[in-house]
Amino acid sequence: MKISVIDVVPFTDQRPGTSGLRKKVAVFKRPHYLETFIQAVFDVMQARRKTLVIGGDGRYYNREAIQTILKMAVANGLKKVLVGREGILSTPAASCIIRKYGLDGGIILSASHNPGGPNGDFGVKFNTENGGPAPERVTEAIYQRTRELDSYRIAHIPEIVMDSLGRHTFGETEIEVMDPVADYARLMERLFDFDRISRLFSSGRFHMIYDAMHAVTGPYARQILEERLGAPRGTVRNGIPLPDFGGGHPDPNLVYAHDLVQVMWSEDAPDFGAASDGDGDRNMVLGQRFFVTPSDSLAVLAANARLVPAYAQGLKGVARSMPTSRAVDRVAAFLKIPCHETPTGWKYFGNLLDAGMVTLCGEESFGTGSDHVREKDGLWAVLFWLDLLAARGESVEGVVRGHWRRFGRNYYSRHDYEGIDADRARELMDALRGRLAALLGASIGLERVVLADDFAYTDPVDGSVTTMQGVRIVGDRGSRIVFRLSGTGTEGATLRVYLETLEEDPARQDGDTQAALADLADYAGRIARIEDFTGRNAPSVIT
Repeated sequence: MKISVIDVVPFTDQRPGTSGLRKKVAVFKRPHYLETFIQAVFDVMQARRKTLVIGGDGRYYNREAIQTILKMAVANGLKKVLVGREGILSTPAASCIIRKYGLDGGIILSASHNPGGPNGDFGVKFNTENGGPAPERVTEAIYQRTRELDSYRIAHIPEIVMDSLGRHTFGETEIEVMDPVADYARLMERLFDFDRISRLFSSGRFHMIYDAMHAVTGPYARQILEERLGAPRGTVRNGIPLPDFGGGHPDPNLVYAHDLVQVMWSEDAPDFGAASDGDGDRNMVLGQRFFVTPSDSLAVLAANARLVPAYAQGLKGVARSMPTSRAVDRVAAFLKIPCHETPTGWKYFGNLLDAGMVTLCGEESFGTGSDHVREKDGLWAVLFWLDLLAARGESVEGVVRGHWRRFGRNYYSRHDYEGIDADRARELMDALRGRLAALLGASIGLERVVLADDFAYTDPVDGSVTTMQGVRIVGDRGSRIVFRLSGTGTEGATLRVYLETLEEDPARQDGDTQAALADLADYAGRIARIEDFTGRNAPSVIT
């Protein structure tokens, strides 16, 4: 077996974001680009005799990238590498496998909810031995290594046949092609009452649709929902992962999951609808002509956790990202458990989960999870909803409206301005930060601003400090406006504007969300001068 050492020029890229390295496919296909990043990962993890899992969401370039990484794993002397059959592995399943088998980490190939195909996006993320995204000290070390690396190691071995299970040995490295679904499905069986959910389906009175969006969760949903739980064939739609996601945008929201939304708003809509994203870590939940916001979903799951076997003993605490609505805060106060507010990024939840400080956590960007893995988990959230619907015998809408009557309704929405000029977006945020002191005491409709700051977070576990995580403007009755730049895209910048107001009067909880938030939206546009800086007079996407 021949091993080559290939000379390269160090990276000059910007630091990878919290979700790993994301670029256009064309960038990853440049000579030595992927290899340089992977060598940096192997160097930082001191890969010799280590164990790893590799897989991705099936997008374009997934298979080729895996073959390259396997050849480099052999050249770098890894002890064992697990790879999902056909190169498929959801992000939560990767976390499950790392934790179950005590691996040293995982490499996940995905650009999450971003489009795929030859002209689409690709990404590489490294997860550490706890199963979660690498913490900042590790991602910073990888980044610094890419800037000094002058060569990488690669073995000349045959391509691994990934379409069937099997073991292959090269030198001191064993490569095992494994079932990507089995371990994850067994974990779900331990968490939820599968018998109760099966009875829900067999009753004939309950019907659902799960839209896998031609992304990674198709095989997982088919095996769990249709084969193990007895949902009728065809419950899972768009269940075959495709390199370009069938030409769609694998982001489970009201805009990009339009086919599912159309069905759920039809006259003969099923009782329950759900969708997941490219790599399987996000979820959208729908009832008949009823949308459950991710923020409300987290709050409802927390309030009903004791109905589910895995959480029957109660919750240690909950956590949400700062832009997520404060609906779960009210549940936590009622349950007398801690509620932590963190920056956006699942790695911040990982510290709290590892320390045993929280059980459930979630982000407004359609991500929810618990201490069962160290990633958000789309299909887990869907199964949680199915279990509580079976236990309560109510509709999705009935559960949510009952929750509002009990805890109040947090009218909440996110307005995204996508693909705007990155420099102008930063100028907008800088100008807004410069006005924070002047905003204190100003009026937001009938409220007065009592807090205007740039959110900073001190991690209660390791004491690390994270700053400049989004501008918050809070009124004295609890209304909020949050401005934040997102780093999940590969072109330009996305300005996210989050709007929230609390309504405790049940008689006023049935209103239209955007109408309830119209004054806040107008105020947000004016104080941030969004049209002046971006040239946009309306958001690209409203969720």
